[in-house]
Amino acid sequence: MLNFLGTIAGNILGLAGILGFTLGLMTRNLFLAAGLGAVVGFVETMGFAGFDMAKVETLDLIIAIGVGLMAGALGCAVRVKGTTV
Repeated sequence: MLNFLGTIAGNILGLAGILGFTLGLMTRNLFLAAGLGAVVGFVETMGFAGFDMAKVETLDLIIAIGVGLMAGALGCAVRVKGTTV
């Protein structure tokens, strides 16, 4: 359980979370922002595995894509809400 929570926290504080959020801030389209975040999560996981699918854990890949997806959507929501204040 601790390994699972550490993987989630590491992705939130890693490239998937921070870069996904930043890319989400650059667009007002929610689906584009979420898609960019998911791509960042995928590329980050593949990059750390040396672009070899045999070295990628399925759970790590799913968590990285999910965190990137949510971070991108959150960044987009911050941008949209910030323009209406």
